[in-house]
Amino acid sequence: MSKLHLVFGGRVKDPQTLDFDEKTIEVVGIYPDYASAEKAWRAAAQRTVDDAEMKFVVVHLHRLLEPDPDLQAPHG
Repeated sequence: MSKLHLVFGGRVKDPQTLDFDEKTIEVVGIYPDYASAEKAWRAAAQRTVDDAEMKFVVVHLHRLLEPDPDLQAPHG
């Protein structure tokens, strides 16, 4: 499985948090590796550099799809 990364952003209520206003979410895309995701993140962030309430992030989807087995609760 490739190491998928999601890049998205939007307006935040406080620039020091990740508390997004759901109505403003913009999905930039899903990328097969971190380097591609970082390039897309930089472009999106640069486009909105003058707006302190806009924030873009990279989410490591592969970590959500393949969680650490040591952290999973036992089934039973």
